[in-house]
Amino acid sequence: MEKYEIIVVGGGHAGIEAAHAACIRGHKTLLVTSNLKNIANMPCNPSIGGTAKGIVVREIDALGGLMGKVADRSHFQIKMLNNSKGPAVRSLRAQVDKLKYPREMLKELKKLDNLTIKESMVKSLIVEDNKVEGVVLENNEKIYSDIVILTTGTYLKSKILIGSEIINEGADGKKPSVTLSDNLKELGFDLIRLKTGTPQRISKKSIDFTKLKEEKGDSTPWTFSYENKPLYNLESQESCFALYTNEKTHELIDDNLHLSAMFSGNVEGTGARYCPSIEDKIVRFKDKNRHQLFLEPESKELDSYYLQGFSTSMPRDIQEAMVRTLPGLENAEILKYAYAIEYDAINPYLLKASLETKLIENLFTAGQINGTSGYEEAAAQGIMAGINASLKLKNEKPFILKRNEAYIGVLIDDLITKGTTEPYRLLTSRAEFRLILRHDNADFRLRKYGFEYGLVSRSIYNKLLDKEKQLEELINILKEIKVNPKDKEILSKLKIKEINTSYSLYDLTKRPEITINDFIDLKLIKNEYSNEVIEAATFNIKYEGYIKKTYKEVEKLLKLEAKEIPEDIDYDKVKNLATEAREKLSLIRPRTIAGATRISGVNPPDIAVLAVYLKKEYGKNE
Repeated sequence: MEKYEIIVVGGGHAGIEAAHAACIRGHKTLLVTSNLKNIANMPCNPSIGGTAKGIVVREIDALGGLMGKVADRSHFQIKMLNNSKGPAVRSLRAQVDKLKYPREMLKELKKLDNLTIKESMVKSLIVEDNKVEGVVLENNEKIYSDIVILTTGTYLKSKILIGSEIINEGADGKKPSVTLSDNLKELGFDLIRLKTGTPQRISKKSIDFTKLKEEKGDSTPWTFSYENKPLYNLESQESCFALYTNEKTHELIDDNLHLSAMFSGNVEGTGARYCPSIEDKIVRFKDKNRHQLFLEPESKELDSYYLQGFSTSMPRDIQEAMVRTLPGLENAEILKYAYAIEYDAINPYLLKASLETKLIENLFTAGQINGTSGYEEAAAQGIMAGINASLKLKNEKPFILKRNEAYIGVLIDDLITKGTTEPYRLLTSRAEFRLILRHDNADFRLRKYGFEYGLVSRSIYNKLLDKEKQLEELINILKEIKVNPKDKEILSKLKIKEINTSYSLYDLTKRPEITINDFIDLKLIKNEYSNEVIEAATFNIKYEGYIKKTYKEVEKLLKLEAKEIPEDIDYDKVKNLATEAREKLSLIRPRTIAGATRISGVNPPDIAVLAVYLKKEYGKNE
């Protein structure tokens, strides 16, 4: 009988990180994927990162994951978004070669001695007494394991929709998973129907680039991974190109709305609010006379450009007409038509914070099966599911990131306490503590966990300790060195008219126009600190007041997080709870009072009633 410790179902971004984490922690692991060519596939946008998402990639890297490292080896353009805004909303986004990225990721997986990759489809789960024991493949072969992690992406009963066409396929024309969805229903899972989409791919030779605005990569070198140095030439980055819809585009779409799968009634699933189709944008935002789009190269080995922002489920002939209303695309050749895709996902209220399901013991889920959208959100769940599956095998406490520790913590907490009825996408606005969850400090926040859980080596962890020491040293030096009113030349070069008393370099750094690099240029401090250390010190000093205020809010959260709710609590016995609160608490069963406060429909009076009950019945929360 074939037996593994962990079986990972699905070789997308979640499955890769889950399998990698499990293997690094020493477990005999099987990764089941329908096709090796699907490993790390990028069926939609050819990019890694973006607003909030780029911070998640750095968090995955800090924990010891793969996404950032492979993205650094595979991209041909990278830039820091929102660089002119505050540090809380800055994040990296890279245009990634969609052919090179999967190849590089497969190389990483093949380095893992205890990983087996099998090409097949999983038909159903083997479950005994509400405990998963393995999987059944499409050829009826049974493979047993202690734990199963489902990372099926958008392939559960997936359908492609183009106008009136309904095609039983998954993304990129791949085979869908049909029976597994029914099996999950039989096991008691509440499934939700979701929709997402992808735009056209345009032939490069058919684009008139003279009519488009060129968007170049940054002139500053960047990496997602803290372990990498920049692996690219700044001058050899590929360009993207900006363009806009126009009145003709909008008229054409309005006239043909009835032909769109979305508006004709063919679509059952709920689409992503923050990544709508172009027809949805035009219907919802009637006041806008244009919408920005981008043409993004997909690979150095391909002739295709991705038309970002123009996803649609219109018929093919209407799509051609729509595309040709756009500047520079009057003679566009469409290599691949846009489509909408529907698929099943499980309602995430059925998950524990560890990503183990509440219904079936030792069954974990990660990625779009949990209702999320995006490669980055999927990979983040994958690494957490992989770590927690390993901890479950060892009978150890699960690894749960708090909302004040990581965007990954925000993501998972939102899913399990708020649920979702549409593909969930991370945004900076979802993180109430975003000022301390910045792109520059992900390793300071999370590297210790990566080391603790065995995904980060001692040598890499020591580099973090050295970096922390350098940061502390730099800040102390800035506090010690002072500039006096007599230092006219220094004040002049710092563009300070005059001062009446001495100021430390630390206090001067708080001024918007002054940087730590100014002090280095003036030889007030030695040029011996890395850009990362200088950046971290700069943000910590300039936003010191706001950061202190944020940590006061964190203290309040942690007090509520410390107030645990027993797993066996019977909410029907809690008198004076509102009916909706009783129903939601019974369904979601939050771990802590803090989690209860974030459930929609559970109001402050309900929290007060619950706290009194816990103190009386369990002696908690005193």
